[in-house]
Amino acid sequence: MNALTRTDRDPAVPSEEKCLRLMGEMGMMAHIVNHSRQVCRVALFLAGELREKSVPLNTDLVRAAALLHDITKTRSFRTGENHARTGAELLTSLGYPEVGGIVGQHVRLESYFDGSLPGEAEIVNYADKRVLHERITSLGERMDYILTCYGKTLEDTLRIRDIWEKTMALEKRLFRHLPFPPDQMTARMNGFLPSLTPRDAAEALP
Repeated sequence: MNALTRTDRDPAVPSEEKCLRLMGEMGMMAHIVNHSRQVCRVALFLAGELREKSVPLNTDLVRAAALLHDITKTRSFRTGENHARTGAELLTSLGYPEVGGIVGQHVRLESYFDGSLPGEAEIVNYADKRVLHERITSLGERMDYILTCYGKTLEDTLRIRDIWEKTMALEKRLFRHLPFPPDQMTARMNGFLPSLTPRDAAEALP
């Protein structure tokens, strides 16, 4: 068995083209699609760097979960649903339970630091926290934005701050394995294009 394979059974993972088609079928707003593509870019960069340090990660699983992490977010603006939960339920119902399991944790991990090495859910969760709209940013700037938009009550603010304390610890956990600090990630990603081009993406949408 390959050293970078966690189990003998490969999880069911939709192709990138299938992910993009699904995003189109769900009527995702363009800016959410672009955000998801940038999150995917960050997640794949980190996964690749961590794999070079012998951290066992399934990059196909990372790619699909990162692209689809906001699959029901556009709909949630109308329904008020918890888009992390319903996104997980949708993908599980389509036959992608492992992808759904990660999508369900992109806002808050089910358990933090479970195991000696980071896993796919941690990569996608952290990548989402480093992208503000379509731009890679710091955790601090992203937190300020989330507090402004979603910290409407004391309870909301405390919940967000709790998540952020855990995310800062997650950042340290991830970068402990990497030869560069978090504030150098954006520069190191210059020219890193793992996904389809915007033109290809548009052609993949229905």
